[in-house]
Amino acid sequence: MAQEKIILGIIPARGGSKRIPKKNIKKLGNKPLIAWTIDAADKSRLLDDVIVSTDNQEIQEIAERFGIRVIERPKILATDWAKTIDVILDVLRREGADIVVCLQPTSPFRLAADIDNAINLFLHRKCDSVISVCESKREHCWFLRERKEYIVPIFGHKYLGMRSQRLPRLYIPNGAIYVASAETLRKYKTFYTDKILPYIMPVERSIDIDDFDDFVIAEAMIKK
Repeated sequence: MAQEKIILGIIPARGGSKRIPKKNIKKLGNKPLIAWTIDAADKSRLLDDVIVSTDNQEIQEIAERFGIRVIERPKILATDWAKTIDVILDVLRREGADIVVCLQPTSPFRLAADIDNAINLFLHRKCDSVISVCESKREHCWFLRERKEYIVPIFGHKYLGMRSQRLPRLYIPNGAIYVASAETLRKYKTFYTDKILPYIMPVERSIDIDDFDDFVIAEAMIKK
């Protein structure tokens, strides 16, 4: 019998934040922002283990209160310029895992079912990675950008004359879930490979908290 693969959830959560001071521990509703992601990960049926990578004592205490293991993040990986993939690889250098599920703490409304559905998609379809997305407006096919003194269509001229109903569907990563094998991450150092499958989430569960306006929207959604 083949050995079952170890599926590791990693929550990268540094203490600093430019736009919102101490963002990951700021209260959203009745609990710190990171606690929403920890709670969803803890309820997942497919994650074998969950680790929080952090440089912050308060974040560590919150994680340990939930019974989640913590890895101390090196200071060089806790700067504004540090990349999430380097944090993931740092964890993989210390922990054994076959499959990695990255869960950013800025996506509070992702459910445990979303995590498990994305993992199942990865396990049962041929792909290098699975990334959660939400549908974007089709009219974005009409986007223009500057080129010297002119503006030109990003996706070419063929969409400019189309009615919006005929435009292709577009998706945007929502930052909630990233799934890939440890082997793929070590090889390519990214979740954005040539063979990505989308896990499509509704807009209301796709909010990614980046600034104070996002917090206001999230609070309103909770009250509603």
